[in-house]
Amino acid sequence: MKLADLFDRGVPESASELAVSGVTADSRRVRPGTVFAALAGMQAHGRDHVADAIGRGAVAVLSAGDLKADPGIPHIVDAVPRLALARAAARLHPHQPQTIAAVTGTNGKSSTVDFLRQIWTHAGRRAASLGTLGAIGPEGVVDLGHTTPDPVAIHQTLEALAGQGVTHVAMEASSHGLDQHRLDAVRLAAGAFTNLTQDHLDYHGTMDAYRQAKLRLWDLVPRGAPAVVNVDAIAAPDFKARAIERGLSLVTCGWRATDLKIVEVWPRPAGQRLDLRWKGRSFMVDLPLIGEFQALNAVTAAALALALGEDIEAVIGGLERLRTVRGRIEHVGATSSGAQVFVDYAHTPDGLDVLLRAARPHAPGRIVLVFGCGGDRDRTKRPLMGQVARRHGDVVIVTDDNPRTEDAAAIRSAIMEAVPEALEIGDRGEAIRAAVNMLTAGDCLLIAGKGHETGQIVGTVVHPFSDQEAAAAALHAAGGVVGAGLHA
Repeated sequence: MKLADLFDRGVPESASELAVSGVTADSRRVRPGTVFAALAGMQAHGRDHVADAIGRGAVAVLSAGDLKADPGIPHIVDAVPRLALARAAARLHPHQPQTIAAVTGTNGKSSTVDFLRQIWTHAGRRAASLGTLGAIGPEGVVDLGHTTPDPVAIHQTLEALAGQGVTHVAMEASSHGLDQHRLDAVRLAAGAFTNLTQDHLDYHGTMDAYRQAKLRLWDLVPRGAPAVVNVDAIAAPDFKARAIERGLSLVTCGWRATDLKIVEVWPRPAGQRLDLRWKGRSFMVDLPLIGEFQALNAVTAAALALALGEDIEAVIGGLERLRTVRGRIEHVGATSSGAQVFVDYAHTPDGLDVLLRAARPHAPGRIVLVFGCGGDRDRTKRPLMGQVARRHGDVVIVTDDNPRTEDAAAIRSAIMEAVPEALEIGDRGEAIRAAVNMLTAGDCLLIAGKGHETGQIVGTVVHPFSDQEAAAAALHAAGGVVGAGLHA
């Protein structure tokens, strides 16, 4: 493809006919014929890697005009280079599945998009999901590295899925991805909002900036297309108002919804029964997932499927066959006394609060909680999570999450200022073993924070570690039952 066909502006006239084979913002991925996007990042700037990119065969450089020197090859200057990169990636990889729905929100994105994939599959669609858990499609799983990957990876993946015959894709839309224009060239058919609570303030700075980043999703959904909103979320009025302002077709879901409404929920040991109402009709649904927040995620996915034309009976059938997403209130097993053990990704104050309250109806005994906070991330949420743990947990063990380059003991100390009676066990594996060994009949152990992750970041090194494997080993050693849970 010619350089002038990839970019709308900024291409030097003398280079307009230059042949281009790829684009990337990672100099390590440059191959001969590639355009290198020198973008400003949180920790580094791509301009420092221009020489490396040229050495690998870059034929042009894209930037905001803030390079240190003339690169010596064609230089495309664009005031919004991230948007230019996204559009170029889409033009290089133009094929996308015909129906793509994006989900944004602080919590619940991964579960909601996976549930939508499952519902579509049950309805006979060839479906896939894309996000934190990778790209999950009919031909397996591909790790993408980020909740919302860079636009080049997005469009390469969408084109690959289309090539596999996938017609329906559910994808996560993170605040970072929206703010950095990673989804701007994706042809969306619908969007959904789950909730908005404190997170990522190390990047956005304020809650208002974080909210505005999430609201950008409605700018990417075509006029008249469905905008699904969980009306029980605190920020729901903002998202409803923006959807209406943008001329989108508002669809509400949740307890206070007027479209897909939750009328009642009855907790069961391994699931819950829902009374749902859609277009004046009532439906009883046996949902094989625990926790009210999982019910809301499932209902949000169902609302998206319905808004995009799926038959209500097929959607209900899909809900009753859902399998939980790995690391999202995932059942690992039980002790010999019947105490249940779960792993969850909750890593924000609201996420932890929702998890603990969701587990309470299923725990006639104590709730034992193991959690920590990540290093080099929002420090303000550490005491807030400690407060939540103190309020809802019966036994709290504070341990290490991903300390990264921070002092792990200092992170634990910041949490324990709000929950001084907690046990402090820095080694995460030891903390999980201690928690399993203290369980008695009726207890519920929640291991929160890392969910699906298979590594622990200490310093800059990723050490192999899985909460599921650690819990399973502890259960096995204690004579418990492993593998009783369900996960995709």
